[in-house]
Amino acid sequence: MRRFYLLGFLALMAFDTLAQISFKYAATQALPLEFSADWLLRVFGQPWIYGAFVGYIGAFFAWMTLLQRAPIGPAFAASHLELVSVMLLSVYLFDERIGPWQVVGALTIIAGIVCLALGEAELGGEAGDSVPPAPAHGTSSRTHADGHAH
Repeated sequence: MRRFYLLGFLALMAFDTLAQISFKYAATQALPLEFSADWLLRVFGQPWIYGAFVGYIGAFFAWMTLLQRAPIGPAFAASHLELVSVMLLSVYLFDERIGPWQVVGALTIIAGIVCLALGEAELGGEAGDSVPPAPAHGTSSRTHADGHAH
């Protein structure tokens, strides 16, 4: 199961990073920013905008797959790792600078993910054990005010 989490979160981070970096490239190639049909044509004329769509679609499917099995606390925190990867890639790709507060922020994100993962491991059990199974197709699992499922 750990391998599933590792590969799943790497895929999620890769797709999220692709989306953000692609948006940045598309935005810089479509300058100047203006509310006009010409600007929209410049944006959608950039191949990077389609990389952003691929990134978001891939991230959606990776996230939905992870949510089926991963505990929500560490999963939600780990889904923000792209902030760190985008920051690091922006130094290389866009010649952006990282200041001390960005380093503190990135380390805080990583520390938070580690703490949530350790806390989840301390509780024991495999992730997803506490998730009730989905009802079979065509059945209802609604609970009414009387507390009974119908």
